[in-house]
Amino acid sequence: MKYTALKGVHDIFPPDIHIWQKVESVAKDVFTAYGFQELRAPVIESTDIFIRSIGETTDIVEKEMYTFTDKAGRHITLRPEGTAPVVRCFVEQHLYNLPSPQKFLYSGPMFRYERPQAGRFRQFYQIGAEAFGVAEPKIDAEILSMLKLFFERLGLKELNFEINSIGCPKCRPDYRKALLDFFSDRLEGFCPDCRRRYDQNPLRILDCKVAECIKLREGSPHVTNFLCTECREHFEALQSYAELLAIPYAINPEMVRGLDYYTRTTFEVTCKHLGSQNAVAAGGRYDLLVEDFGGPPTPAIGFAIGMERITSLLKLSADQDIPSPKVFIAALGESAGREGLVIAVRLRLKGLWAEIGYAGNSLKSQLRRADRLSAQYVFIIGDDEIRSGKVKWKLLSDGSQGEIGFNEIDTFLAVPPKA
Repeated sequence: MKYTALKGVHDIFPPDIHIWQKVESVAKDVFTAYGFQELRAPVIESTDIFIRSIGETTDIVEKEMYTFTDKAGRHITLRPEGTAPVVRCFVEQHLYNLPSPQKFLYSGPMFRYERPQAGRFRQFYQIGAEAFGVAEPKIDAEILSMLKLFFERLGLKELNFEINSIGCPKCRPDYRKALLDFFSDRLEGFCPDCRRRYDQNPLRILDCKVAECIKLREGSPHVTNFLCTECREHFEALQSYAELLAIPYAINPEMVRGLDYYTRTTFEVTCKHLGSQNAVAAGGRYDLLVEDFGGPPTPAIGFAIGMERITSLLKLSADQDIPSPKVFIAALGESAGREGLVIAVRLRLKGLWAEIGYAGNSLKSQLRRADRLSAQYVFIIGDDEIRSGKVKWKLLSDGSQGEIGFNEIDTFLAVPPKA
C-alpha cells in the first residue's frame, strides 16, 4: 500500500526548508530587538477558548475548527490561530503581574478545515507576536515598524500596509445599526451565512468572500465615520506615528478582519503577487480579550505571519542562499575511506559541513554527487595520497586545484577561496 499525505497538508523538505529556516531566523532576530520573547503554547486547547475569543458567528468557529471529544469527554480543538492560546497562558500564569509591556513571539502549526487552495492549507504555519499592557497607539506603530523591518531584512518588496480602526464597544453599536439599515433591503441576495450573520453579527458580512456578497455590500457605511472621540484620536495618532517612522500605509475602511476579538486598530500586509489569498501578515488590537478570559483589564495588540505565503514570495525573488557542504571527501579504497572519515569528523567538530563518499562508489560517481550537492571543495584521497601525506583538492566554482598536507587541511579551509 502506498501512503500519501492527507489532503490540505504538506511536507517541508530541502531546499524549501532552508527558506523556512531563514524566515524563522530573521523573525527571531528582528522581534528580539523589539523586546519580544518566545512563548510556546500547546497545539491543543479547550474548544471554549476559541469560541469565546474568535466568536461563534465567525467562519473559523462555524466551519473550520478541528474539534473532537477526548476520552474524558472534554471538547478539544487543534488551535486555528495563535492569539487565544497566548492570552490563555497570560491569564493562567498571572503574567499580568509582571511589569508592562509583556511581549511574546511564537511560531508553529495551526489547523483549519477549509478548502485547500494556493497559499491556504488545513495545517499551516504562522509566526506571531503579542504585546500586552500598553494602550497608546505608539506600540501599534512600533509593531508596524517591526514588520516593515522584518520584510526588508528578507528582501521582500512591493508590499502594501493597510490599516483601519473598527472602534470599540462605545461606538460600534451606531455602526452596527447603520449596517443593518444598509443591508436590510439587500438581504435576500446574500448567501445563507450572511443572512444569518445579519442578525447575529452584521460586521461579519464585510468579511465574506462570496462574490455576490462582495458586490452587494458595495457602498456600505465605513466604520471610520462612526468612531467615538477616543477611537478617532487613537487612529489619528497611529497615522501620525506611522508617518514619523516612514511606514507607507493606506487606510482600508472595509477591513474588519475575521475574528471578533479585535478593537480599534486592525491591519494587513498584502502582496499582489499572491492572488486572492494575498495577506502575508495581519493583526490588530484586542483590548478586551484578557478581561474576557478572567484577567484584569489589559490592552493588547498582536499579529500573525503566514509562513507558506512568505516562502512563496521568497521563491519568486532572487536566488536563495541554499546551504551546501564546505567539502566533499572522495576516497578510493578502504584505507583512504577510513582516513576520509576521520578528517570529516574532525571538520564537523569545528562546525563545517563535510560529506564523504561511501564504499563501492567510483571516483566519477563521487565527483558527480559532490557537484549535485554544490560542495565548495572536493578532497580526493587514495593510496598514493596516503603514502605522500598529501590530499588533492579542487575548488568546484572555478576548477582550480592543488595539493596540501593532511596536517594543513584545517588552515586551508579557514582561508576564503579566491574570487
